[in-house]
Amino acid sequence: MQLTAASATAGVHATPPVSLDQLLGTLDTSRFGLDSDEAAARLRTYGANRAGDGHDVHWLPLAYRQVASPMVLILLAAAILSLALGERTEAGIVFAIVLASATLGFLQEYRAADAVAKLRSLLKLNADVLRDGVFEAIAMENVVPGDVVRLRTGSLVPADAVLLSAVALHVDESALTGESFPLEKHEADTSVADDNMVLMGSTVRSGEATALVFATGTGTRFGGIIGALSGREAVTSFSAGIARFGLMMTQLMLLLFAVVLVGNFALGRPLLESLLFAAALAVGVTPELLPAIVSVTMAEGARRLTQKGVIVQRLVAIENLGAMNVLCTDKTGTLTEGHLRLVSAVDSAGATSPQVLTLAARNARLQSAMPNPLDLAIIEAAGLDGTMPAKLGEVPYDFERRRLSVAYADGAGATLVTKGAVASILPLCTHRVAHGTHVDMSSDALQAAETQLAGWSAQGYRVIAVATRSVAREACVAADEAGLTLAGYLIFSDPLKEDIAETVRALHRNGISLTLISGDNRHAVAHAAAAAGISSGRVVTGTDIAGMGERRFAALVHRAHAFAEVTPDQKERIVATLRKAGSTVGYLGDGINDAPALRAADIGISVEGATDAARAAADLILLRQDLRVLLEGIVAGRKAFANTVKYVLVTLSANLGNVISMAAASLLLPFLPMLATQVLLNNALSDLPMLAISADEVDQDLVAHPLRWDFPVLLRSILTLGVVSSLFDGITFFVLYGIAHADAATFQTAWFVESLLTELVVVAVLRTSQSPLARPPRGILLWASLGVAVVAVATPYIPGAGLLGFVPLSPAIMAPVLGIVVAYAVATEFAKRALRAGRRRRASSGGASHAMHSHPRR
Repeated sequence: MQLTAASATAGVHATPPVSLDQLLGTLDTSRFGLDSDEAAARLRTYGANRAGDGHDVHWLPLAYRQVASPMVLILLAAAILSLALGERTEAGIVFAIVLASATLGFLQEYRAADAVAKLRSLLKLNADVLRDGVFEAIAMENVVPGDVVRLRTGSLVPADAVLLSAVALHVDESALTGESFPLEKHEADTSVADDNMVLMGSTVRSGEATALVFATGTGTRFGGIIGALSGREAVTSFSAGIARFGLMMTQLMLLLFAVVLVGNFALGRPLLESLLFAAALAVGVTPELLPAIVSVTMAEGARRLTQKGVIVQRLVAIENLGAMNVLCTDKTGTLTEGHLRLVSAVDSAGATSPQVLTLAARNARLQSAMPNPLDLAIIEAAGLDGTMPAKLGEVPYDFERRRLSVAYADGAGATLVTKGAVASILPLCTHRVAHGTHVDMSSDALQAAETQLAGWSAQGYRVIAVATRSVAREACVAADEAGLTLAGYLIFSDPLKEDIAETVRALHRNGISLTLISGDNRHAVAHAAAAAGISSGRVVTGTDIAGMGERRFAALVHRAHAFAEVTPDQKERIVATLRKAGSTVGYLGDGINDAPALRAADIGISVEGATDAARAAADLILLRQDLRVLLEGIVAGRKAFANTVKYVLVTLSANLGNVISMAAASLLLPFLPMLATQVLLNNALSDLPMLAISADEVDQDLVAHPLRWDFPVLLRSILTLGVVSSLFDGITFFVLYGIAHADAATFQTAWFVESLLTELVVVAVLRTSQSPLARPPRGILLWASLGVAVVAVATPYIPGAGLLGFVPLSPAIMAPVLGIVVAYAVATEFAKRALRAGRRRRASSGGASHAMHSHPRR
């Protein structure tokens, strides 16, 4: 191959040569593509055809994140300074604790990321590639420069390529350009230009083509965009909440560090000791495992979703899933069984007509741009054997015309057969066939056709029209779709699922409003919506909303729950308007016409057998097209969300009170209430049970509604529980210093034990709205908590504990410490109940009810 070294790393050229012949020569290929051996060699040279770095898990960024906190860096700097000054034991302990904590967080995040990567790899997109002279489906990542690919309606363009042939090809490049309307593309003659190029990341909206690949992977234009955005996650309400919370905690951490450092230094304590203590306190107040907890919780959520038959393509979808309160969906396969069967073929008068079936079957067999279930059902019903007439041309289906035409040889002339939506075909017809006779299409006949359609649709049938005319052998263009004769209708059965009404009610019980958005006719949509219990009101059509102003459109979308005869762009507009109104919107679709709406939604949901374009645009893939599966996935997503917020509430409620009390005590006592190494050890041990939060059970009432962050409620809970914690810290200080007159080592040891045990108590009490005795922790959370409790009590008596400044505690000290812990547990339970009663009062008057509250319903 005549390729440069530079081109071998990035496909071939980000911009192709100006001549098609020059490009064929540079790629050392032909219009007949590559053989398998050459393709395998090029794959080794260029690497996988992936725009980003795929699903690989990189350990270095994860490792860096464990020590990226300013306070951890200050702590490490202080430890290095201690080492330089000869304080080897203290420095070694600090290094060991920080390393252990960082290693734990790294392992959890790495395992979570690896688990998600493996789940994503279950879904592979394919491309139709000409290899060894035959088109075959291969994994998209195995496409190489020099391949010839076939594109049809619904195809995802696998790489940057130049068109070798094109028939009525329209490509959606909105993922690259933001342009919402599909662009018409033409085959390259001799020169190469934008109108005969297709790019990775775009989708075929209509038509068919073959194309020569000239750039793959990071060498594509899409790859360049992905590279520029590398590492940037989509901003969701959940991630925005995490960022806001992180900023708040960073500010608190820096303030605490400054106050404690200055205060202790002013009291005449050594600078290094003050620095270590202040940094340890600042680290202690922050939930430093939050990134790991978020990753682990989301990975656990992805695992749970997989068990329910839902594959997660983008992890942020789990965050949005917990907040989703509006689900938009088509009816085919979601409300219905999804198994189309041709019931009958009739003429315009409703009489059975084998001729209509024959015409439709020839159209279905000869068209090549858009494989679809309707055509499969027609071919199966017709049972055609033998040779088909010669195909002369095709006008592919598109979602504006909503019809498909094929011309084939018929004796000395040619016949054009058009089939599609009844509303699209009837205006083109000047005649019709009734009982074998050709008659004019009168206004009365048009009214009768509308009545027929309404009757069939009201029974749940899907109907398409078939029309025909004679054309010149050399012609087959959209202009030929005029002066047609209506041959008749094809009537399909796709019954509603037996339990769909109950499923819709279950969605409503879980706070999810269902909106039906379909390209089918208004009568069929009205029947499905009423039978499923979605809406008994007026069905809004695409004609109704065409050209409607934004304000009026927004008001209509807020009221309506069923839309019919809508285009892909109108679907996208409906979803965008719902989001703009404050809803978190999910969209379930499986066709090329659904791709724009899937991208516009907060959560794009598709199915395993969907078109490539729909699957690529989706965040979640259902292995079974069933709303109950999706509902189970939604509950799993809410559990993941709830457990993340639970970690924040539990950790801060315990840490905030303890750290503030410790900071105050350091300024009031003649000694530090706890040594820096003891603070770090306390923090590390209390984090261990938190790693099990991701698998913890969640109260049923919490997952019965959409959830999202409510910072005022969360902050109110943290401050209230922090005051309770500080109150008992004050009692502990008084008992140890004022009554027992404990020396520094005894005080520090006793408070270490008390502080660690109270943090475990908070886990048990706050993880549920019920009594911890009625609903205790289970599984790994229970055993982790018990294990840390044993370590806490046993630490003063372990050989070598003196290196950390611990001393054995007498029963006279240990007994009141344990008594204070029990009293603290009771007080925290009462505080929790009081907070919950307050939330209920505010909820009854229109306020929030949880730290992550219910999303408003439509």
